[in-house]
Amino acid sequence: MIKSMNIAWWVKRWSELHPQKAAVIFEGNQISYLELHQRVNRACCWLQTLGIEKGDRVAVMLNNCPEFLELFLACSRMGALFVPINYRLAAPELEYTLTNSRPRLFVFGEEFADTVLSLELNSRRPLMLLAGIAGSAISDAILDYRGESAACEGQQPFLTDLLAPAVPEEAHVIMYTSGTTGQPKGAVLSHRKTFFNCLNADIFFKLHFDDIMLIVLPLFHSGGLFIQASPVIYKGATMILHKSFDPHRTYRDIRKYQVTKFLGVPTVYKSLVKAETKHKTALSSLKVCAIGGEKLTPELMAQFRGAGFSLRQIMGQTETSILLWAHEKDVVRKPGSVGKPVFHAEVRIVDRQGRPSDPGQVGEIVVRGSIMMTEYWQDPVKTEDTIRGGWLHTGDLARMDDDGYFYLIDRAKDMFISGGENVYPAEIERVLRKHPAVEDIAVVGVPDESWGEVGCAFVMAKPGADLKSEDLIRFCDGQLARYKWPKKILVAEDFPRTALGKVRKSVLRENYLGKDIVALTIEHGAAPV
Repeated sequence: MIKSMNIAWWVKRWSELHPQKAAVIFEGNQISYLELHQRVNRACCWLQTLGIEKGDRVAVMLNNCPEFLELFLACSRMGALFVPINYRLAAPELEYTLTNSRPRLFVFGEEFADTVLSLELNSRRPLMLLAGIAGSAISDAILDYRGESAACEGQQPFLTDLLAPAVPEEAHVIMYTSGTTGQPKGAVLSHRKTFFNCLNADIFFKLHFDDIMLIVLPLFHSGGLFIQASPVIYKGATMILHKSFDPHRTYRDIRKYQVTKFLGVPTVYKSLVKAETKHKTALSSLKVCAIGGEKLTPELMAQFRGAGFSLRQIMGQTETSILLWAHEKDVVRKPGSVGKPVFHAEVRIVDRQGRPSDPGQVGEIVVRGSIMMTEYWQDPVKTEDTIRGGWLHTGDLARMDDDGYFYLIDRAKDMFISGGENVYPAEIERVLRKHPAVEDIAVVGVPDESWGEVGCAFVMAKPGADLKSEDLIRFCDGQLARYKWPKKILVAEDFPRTALGKVRKSVLRENYLGKDIVALTIEHGAAPV
């Protein structure tokens, strides 16, 4: 039955079993499961008045807010495809995503009105309806979500087997990748995938009915929506929803609401550590603290532990959500490891021929099972390139030890070949991050007449540090084989990043090749090899 795998039905069920239980707390306001169910009904009825049907796409570009959840759940109930959009996108990036997904309806927050209205979306064919969420009407041409949906208060949506999801394999969400290696791809995620992601998160977080989960990650991303919000609803627990991340507000609400479960990316924990001096006692209620989103060094994990965060680690991607996990003891016992495969999936490392790799051998992580995406939206070529023989190829290179723990090496697309030798940028970055003048670093492969490709290191210096390219090159001596040494050093004030803080290396590479290097001040000549 689709009901048991439909997140909107979970809300309905909890509204019957525990109607007054707090589902969402947002900016001090509490929304019970009964009220959330009523809001979802109201949103469903409003969508139906607009002619939204099963299979239509509904895109949203919103900060974390109850309306985001209402529309997500309403689409889930109706069988419309929910398309969460990164609110940090520039106008051309937003236009690409909307052109690719072709939603019947696009709902956005008033803070993004200038970007949205600059695209003149009302003139699109086929017609795209626009709705705003604002304190007052944005313009006469923009529907008012709050005002119009309120007129549907108390109504029940008309749903039949033909007007709602019928089987678990039906599409639920189109979630766009971060685009670290080019144009974003729309991963089509089924209701079954959402359900099994929740089961995995349930095990990982040890979720209970009385848990309080604080969500500071954006809901447009898998971490916020599928690893936190959806599992909380599945268990009938309570989520504290923050519009955006603020370290002091995070500590305050952990103490105020006695938060028990939390997930952050490294950038979040770095900010919390910097602000932690007067907030140390706030962490006493936390039973599980998790981290994910990008590759972590043992040194950084040790720094977080020293600040009072005993962390579990997760690793995943948009196409699968959680793939690998490491518990607190594993993080200490197996430094650098991202753990073992999740319960509800098959995960392995394979060589170029698709054969399972031996322990210690570097290969690509592949996965199959109910947590993998169905396809890339409107892109059969990339779908066939990614899903081969029933296995989803993640593009992540890793090795496994004799105990079955995975260790990330690098992205397959980041690896370059210099003089016939494979070079993994993450290995170079790990060494150069130890240099006392380096705040952050990103290494990419760039063309070279002599060696085919060489490493180009983009470096952020620590405030006040005297960073010399020659010092960085010398720092590699004795720690890296000479063919791995970066041949060019470019110093930058900041890096282009995704919403979760991952460096967009494709943009750095394009900037280098096009010589569109802004605020890059040093170029180091070829080092001896």
